[in-house]
Amino acid sequence: MPPARNPWFKVGLDAWSLGVEAASVIGLRTLAIASGGPAADAEARRMISEKVDAAFALQTLAVTGGLGLTPLTATSRAVTLYRRKVKANRRRLSRP
Repeated sequence: MPPARNPWFKVGLDAWSLGVEAASVIGLRTLAIASGGPAADAEARRMISEKVDAAFALQTLAVTGGLGLTPLTATSRAVTLYRRKVKANRRRLSRP
């Protein structure tokens, strides 16, 4: 099946994009935390809290059927959930 017609190809690209965005957020967070002080402490605490919240949100979706019934749908919705959260962090951390 050509890539354009394979639905897993789009999910793969979305996951790759998530990885690229996550890498940029890691870099931005590293800079924020490395600067030290109260803002760095707050960012580290926020990072941990966000990771726990995102994992809980994904588990809730899985248990309630919010991820769908097929592996493709579940994967796509999970990637979408994390991309939305990573994108929000990238925007927040990129502001001066």
